[in-house]
Amino acid sequence: MKYTQNFFFLCKTPLSAESSSDVEVVTKATSSEDFPRVFKEFEDCRSHAFNEDKIYSVVRADDIYELVRTNNEKLAKEEAFEKAQPEIITNLQHRVMQGKDANAKAILKEVYDIDA
Repeated sequence: MKYTQNFFFLCKTPLSAESSSDVEVVTKATSSEDFPRVFKEFEDCRSHAFNEDKIYSVVRADDIYELVRTNNEKLAKEEAFEKAQPEIITNLQHRVMQGKDANAKAILKEVYDIDA
């Protein structure tokens, strides 16, 4: 087995993402000492989606942020997209139910083949 160094990547997946190519790598930790900076940025990015009890609520998220540990950007995007899909679907379904969001309904139908 060949050793490869892993990094922490902070990835942003928009609710309209159709594939890993839509995922953006916001930043990455280049060393263990750099991880606190990336984790702080992760918390800051997600802060708008916390409710009054300081609990993260996916239905409040504008984008899905994931902290992924892997060895390259392409794999980070793929893993972030895979991890974000259930949260994206939940968020979009909530938007359709609460506000009759036509855009969310269209994304569910076109991307995930879900009738809402």
